Amino acid sequence: MKFRDYRFNLQELAGATGDYGTLLPLAIGYIVVCGLDPTGFLVMMGIATIVTGIYFKLPMPIEPMKALAVFAIASSWNPSLIYASGIAMGIVWLFIGATGLMTWFARITPKSVVQGIQASLALLLAIEALKFIQGEWILVIISIIIILAFRNNKYAPAAIILLIMGIVIMFFQGTLGAIGGPHLTLPHPVSFSLNQIWDSLVAVGFAQIPLTATNAVIATAILIKEYFPERVVSEKKIALSIGMMNITLPFFGGMPLCHGAGGLAGQYYFGARTGGANIMEGIIYIILGLFFAGSIVVLFKGFPGAIIGAMMIMVSIGLLKFAKDLKAETSVIPLIVTVMGSLLSNMAIGFVAGIISHYVLKRTFPEKLDES
Repeated sequence: MKFRDYRFNLQELAGATGDYGTLLPLAIGYIVVCGLDPTGFLVMMGIATIVTGIYFKLPMPIEPMKALAVFAIASSWNPSLIYASGIAMGIVWLFIGATGLMTWFARITPKSVVQGIQASLALLLAIEALKFIQGEWILVIISIIIILAFRNNKYAPAAIILLIMGIVIMFFQGTLGAIGGPHLTLPHPVSFSLNQIWDSLVAVGFAQIPLTATNAVIATAILIKEYFPERVVSEKKIALSIGMMNITLPFFGGMPLCHGAGGLAGQYYFGARTGGANIMEGIIYIILGLFFAGSIVVLFKGFPGAIIGAMMIMVSIGLLKFAKDLKAETSVIPLIVTVMGSLLSNMAIGFVAGIISHYVLKRTFPEKLDES
């Protein structure tokens, strides 16, 4: 079915599942370790996903802010501090978007560094995939064969086959028996203090900003140009989207959210081409949050990790193809520096190191550093 700029079919639904590998582990950590209410968590994420699909009219992933999520889970933050951190990120990204800082930031970032971030993300996704696999290589190989054989199939997309296969495995393992029946629960207003907004910024919020700028904004905008050359989505528009999500959703239990190049690559790889993927995905989140909040951890933890790992590996391979078309030999150096910094520390460090190496080379060999 097609409605204006949106398509609603199995391919779009399959594409909607493409970024689950990023979501599931952090969602489980937020709910189990930090005690986040799964109803507010999922319903707010569903609303954000639907609104984003309508706003951009393209597939656009909604993901947890990774550095902030990892720090919050490792530090066992209480829910009020997590909600406050979301508001903090909303204020920051509305300011960055509205003032034009994001546009300037994107303009001074060379193509080699952006591709270095994409290559780093691909490698990090592959490394993360190994954690899901846990030695289940037979299931991984079967999943990869299914992906290669059915990824572009209109009537049986690979991601839908894998989803059904995962549910069947859960059934035979007895995992589905632990899932209770539907029970309506609603999101409720939450509370936090102004001091917690500042505390969250100091603890990890400021460190999250360059990560969001590189992966969630700049790399995502570049990837949109690669996938949808007829559609122009500015870095400013993406930054404002992140700001609006985070300034509103935490009041009813939403976590700090952003977009992401890895999630977009996953959605596109498995078939998403319009905002219809977001709308369908958002509806799924809302239904899970409203009626199955009490069983959501069982569902998330019980799904076979090898299937998710296989999906992440194939997405990472797809991301690497964008790092192969630099024209100048010296442009490869900032890319390598960016990747090394990202893998040895984090993507913010990799980004800064890549920028520095680019401008040092540009000053030293101006005639050789052509990235056009």
